[in-house]
Amino acid sequence: MFLIEWFQDSVMSETLMVLFLVAFVGYLVGSITIKGVELGTAGVLLVALVFGHFIGNNEELVSGLGMFQDLGLICFVTSVGFIAGPKFFRNFKINAKSYILLGFIVIAIGAIVTAGIIEIAGVPTDITVGMMSGALTSTPGLAAAIDATGSANASVGYGIAYPFGVVGVVLFVQLVPKMLKTDMAAERAKFEAAQNVGDVKTKDNLVHVDAMGFFPFALAIALGIVLAKIVIPLPGGAEFSLGTSGGPLIAGLILGHFGHAGKISFHVEKSVLECLREFGLALFLIGAGVEAGAGFIEILQEQGLILFVYGALITLIPMIVGYFVATKLMKLSLFNTLGSICGGMTSTPALGTLIRVTGTDDVASAYAATYPVALVFVVLACQFIGIFL
Repeated sequence: MFLIEWFQDSVMSETLMVLFLVAFVGYLVGSITIKGVELGTAGVLLVALVFGHFIGNNEELVSGLGMFQDLGLICFVTSVGFIAGPKFFRNFKINAKSYILLGFIVIAIGAIVTAGIIEIAGVPTDITVGMMSGALTSTPGLAAAIDATGSANASVGYGIAYPFGVVGVVLFVQLVPKMLKTDMAAERAKFEAAQNVGDVKTKDNLVHVDAMGFFPFALAIALGIVLAKIVIPLPGGAEFSLGTSGGPLIAGLILGHFGHAGKISFHVEKSVLECLREFGLALFLIGAGVEAGAGFIEILQEQGLILFVYGALITLIPMIVGYFVATKLMKLSLFNTLGSICGGMTSTPALGTLIRVTGTDDVASAYAATYPVALVFVVLACQFIGIFL
């Protein structure tokens, strides 16, 4: 009995050691600035990929990190929900058509590029559909791809495209303002002025169960997990659920929007939300990176480096098209455009970078408005391509 407990403790200790070592090195890498551009938290992903290559054969360790990945994702999206909630529904009401259309366009362009790679380049459908889910950083999309193709090779494509799917959007939201030579302070002031119109004053006679707000945060996670379990049938035999990314996000949005139930306050201190958001993002990237890094080099050697290029195209083309549609046709502001692209690409890490780059949490409302739309369409696109091509 003692030996069993000791072994279990040693596995947990090893998992925690790797977790925080990757975070330590990853943040160092992410802090390196080249011509004003840095990876930020996405540096954690790159380091995790390297670690994954060397420790990927340790199934217990990878499984342990996977649990922290789920915890991190839930903490991150719940924090985003609470931050965006107070202004989300008003912003969505104003720009609803734009958000829905943009989410559809981004995924549709990604699906068209994917279909072109299958038909023109002759890459197997299962690998290519998996690449699309990785390029759009969509785990529900990967599940749909595996289900539609009936092949585990979809996860191979996901592993190839996922790293650039993360890093590409992170770099995009940093480079666009620099290329446009945007006055970020002026743009932020204009954006926040538009966001703050008609703000509702919060009640000051509410009961706070705890000072920091962990009570409503825990409640949102519990409700979000319940929402995540709801499965909705889709055409063609497909199924859709919000999953661990969408459920807590919606719950956080709702609690953040209403702010209270009767006399019970749902307020969470902003400093707490910012800390949990960053910590959750780091945990998520470490788990995802280690898993994707296992066998990553072998996959590229077997399939060829050209697959990496195809994955990059599936990431870049939808973003570029989405940007021009949002700014030129829909006339969205730069901050709303970049937030919507993060949501349309279902890119959780890029949102963290965008908040840092813009200097305002309000961009999360554009992300939160577009994200659920994109989530539905990416699942449908993976299903339809997998079934019909």
